[in-house]
Amino acid sequence: MNQLKEWISEAKRIVFFGGAGVSTGSGIPDFRGTGGLYTEEQTCDATPEEILSGGYLKKYPQKFYDYYKNNMLYPNAHPNGAHLALAKLERMGKLTAVITQNIDGLHQMAGSKNVIELHGSVLRNYCISCGQTYPLSYITASEDVPHCEKCGHTVRPDVVLYGEGLDGFAFKDAANEIANADLLIVGGTSLTVYPAAGLVRYFQGDHFVIINKSETPYDTYADLIIREPIEDVLGDAVKEI
Repeated sequence: MNQLKEWISEAKRIVFFGGAGVSTGSGIPDFRGTGGLYTEEQTCDATPEEILSGGYLKKYPQKFYDYYKNNMLYPNAHPNGAHLALAKLERMGKLTAVITQNIDGLHQMAGSKNVIELHGSVLRNYCISCGQTYPLSYITASEDVPHCEKCGHTVRPDVVLYGEGLDGFAFKDAANEIANADLLIVGGTSLTVYPAAGLVRYFQGDHFVIINKSETPYDTYADLIIREPIEDVLGDAVKEI
């Protein structure tokens, strides 16, 4: 912790790259951890990856939304210590970007401004035909499949579903931010989901830190590894700065 605090104090361009583990402290379960979508006993005839795909949404919109609303939406979640610490570092002018694989919008709720969402956000939704946009409340209030009030077509979440490609502009922005960072902090991610995980290869700065409860394929490249809950680690590390 002392080493992390020292590097944060010295850094001028910090970039944070995070995944599902950043939001578990806010009550949002991750996919691969204990109790996650990928480890719980399946009660339907399709896997989470199959249901949360663009093809499944088109073919079975009702089944998609039944699963999506019950498993992917947490409208009452609030930012935890990790989100708040990162927002503080940005206000101080030390952190230049938060790059997230999460779709919950908690970084923005905590006050972070430059957030690069690799997989989109559940807070944004749009009509697949006319492009009319809708807030999360429109999705949660819909009893069945949400339909556009203007043209009647299906409204879908502005998130990258399985089988769909990442936003090329977001990926490029993330790569540029990491390439120009002097301190890269990766947290709450297994670094196994590509192409997002490959972003860490763009780092050429001074110190690479991983804060994650389990091992990652990039541990051997890290200058520092901390196996504690990220909300506690970042909250403590930034508290006295």
